[in-house]
Amino acid sequence: MEEVVVLIVGAGPAGLAVSNCLSHLSIPNIVLEREDCSASLWRKRSYDRLTLHLAKEFCSLPYMPHASSSSTFIPRKCFIEYIDSYISRFGIEPRYCRSVEAASYLENEGKWKVEARNTSTQEKEVYGARFLVVATGENSEGFIPELPGLDGFEGKIIHSSEYKSGKDYENKEVLVVGCGNSGMEISYDLSNFGARTCIVIRNPFHVLNKEMIYIGMLLSKYVAMTIADVVTTFIGKLWYGDLTKYGIRRPTKGPFQLKVATGKTPVIDVGTVKKIQSGDIKVLPEIVRINGNDVMFENSVVKRFDGIIFATGYMSTANYWLKDYKYIMNKDGMPKYPWPHHWKGENNIYCAGFSKEGLAGIARDSVAIANDINEILDGIEGKIKVN
Repeated sequence: MEEVVVLIVGAGPAGLAVSNCLSHLSIPNIVLEREDCSASLWRKRSYDRLTLHLAKEFCSLPYMPHASSSSTFIPRKCFIEYIDSYISRFGIEPRYCRSVEAASYLENEGKWKVEARNTSTQEKEVYGARFLVVATGENSEGFIPELPGLDGFEGKIIHSSEYKSGKDYENKEVLVVGCGNSGMEISYDLSNFGARTCIVIRNPFHVLNKEMIYIGMLLSKYVAMTIADVVTTFIGKLWYGDLTKYGIRRPTKGPFQLKVATGKTPVIDVGTVKKIQSGDIKVLPEIVRINGNDVMFENSVVKRFDGIIFATGYMSTANYWLKDYKYIMNKDGMPKYPWPHHWKGENNIYCAGFSKEGLAGIARDSVAIANDINEILDGIEGKIKVN
C-alpha cells in the first residue's frame, strides 16, 4: 500500500485545480486518471466547434487567469492548450491509465483505502490516503433514456459526447434529442453541413446569446440577481421576439434565479434560433415510440430518420467505485449536501466539480478543499507539538 496525504481521483479541470491548490500549500498529493490524458472530456468527447459558453474571466482555474490576448469566448482547442500550460507551469504529474476500482474508509485506521488498476500493465495498485477527493465530475458517462422501440432503430445512434462534426451527416435525416446547449449547437452544426435536422424540445428554457449572458453576469456583480434577470430577459425578448410559435417556451423564473434554484443553465444561442425561425431546423415534441427508422411524436407526426443524436446529458459514475459513498454522495453519485456545502463530506472525503457551476464552481471548490485540508493538518500538527 502506497501511503499518501491526499489522493485525487480524476485529472479533469477539477482534479488538476485541487492538486495545484494543495501543492501551493505544500500538501503532498497524487492524482489518478483512468484515461491516458488529462481533461479527456475536452480532448475526446467534445465536438469540434465547441467554445466556452461564458467569458474567459469566469472560466479560469486557480493561480492562472487566461491571457489578455485570448478570445473572450475561448475555443475548445485553445482551452486544451490552457490545460496543458496549467499542468506544465505548476508541475502537476497525474498518473494516467489508473482505473479506480474501489475506495472504502478504514475506520480503525482513519484513512481511505483505494484500489486501482494500471490499465497499461494490468497491475493492481493500492493506496492509503488520509484525505480523498472525488474529482470525476458530473459528466462522467453519457445518459441515453430508454424509449419504446429504440433498440430496434436501424440507423446510427450516438450520444452527444461521441459527436464531432456534421460532415458525416450531409443530406441525411437527423433527429437531435435534447434542447440544452449541446443539443441546440449540434443541431446548428448539422444544418450547416446540409443535414435535414429536427430537434426534440419538451421543456421551457431561456435562450440568450453570449453577449447577453456576459451583460447579465457583469450586472449580477453589482446589483441584485432579480434585476440582472429582468434586464437579460428583456433584452432576450427584444432580440428574439415571441418564440412560442416555434415551439420554444420561456420559464417563469429568470435565467439566473433558475440556475441557482435548479442548476439548469440558459441555452446560449449560436445561431440555432434563426435556423428554427427560418424552418431549416424543425422542432418536434416528445417521442412516443420508435418503429424501425420511423419515429412517432406526441403531435402524431411520424418521421423517418437516418440517425439519432442524444444530447440528453450525463451522469456521475462516482458510486461505481466509491463503496462508502454515503459519506458525501447520494445514490445518484451527486453531493448529498446542498450548495454551498456540497464539497465536503465526513471522514475526510471531498468532491470537486459537482456544483453545476462550471469552471467557476470548480475554482471555488478547489480553493475551499485545499484550505480545509490545510486547517485540519495544521490542527493535527499542533496537537502533536503540544503532546
